[in-house]
Amino acid sequence: MLIKQLSIFLENKEGRLAEVTKILGEAGIDISALVISDTTDFGILRLIVKDSAKAYDVLKKNEFTVSFTDVVVICMSDLPGSLSKVLEILDKEGIGIEYMYAFLGRKIGQAPAVLRVEDTQRAIKLLEENNIKLLNESDL
Repeated sequence: MLIKQLSIFLENKEGRLAEVTKILGEAGIDISALVISDTTDFGILRLIVKDSAKAYDVLKKNEFTVSFTDVVVICMSDLPGSLSKVLEILDKEGIGIEYMYAFLGRKIGQAPAVLRVEDTQRAIKLLEENNIKLLNESDL
């Protein structure tokens, strides 16, 4: 299952992140996960939201540079070694991870993580074969 992650280009200016979150909040869009990577001049805000199409439209209307990226969202047990098991499965098959980030699950004992991998379809098949729970947008 693929999830559409929003990637938003932000100038490194005071208040830009607050502006994005305000716009989304006013549109009734719930942010499930986020990570921001920055350089001296700009940042890339990556978001997982409940309604990615609506969020995309709202941000575009407010003149943000935004794009979709396909990612895989897994849900592991919140136990030591759970992430290692998932990463070993992907590593054994030579599936590289471009980046990943984790976020808090809505249910106790869950540890969701977002993975941007080189071969998403192969990764999905492999994870499903190994009984790794995959989330979709409606699960968030």
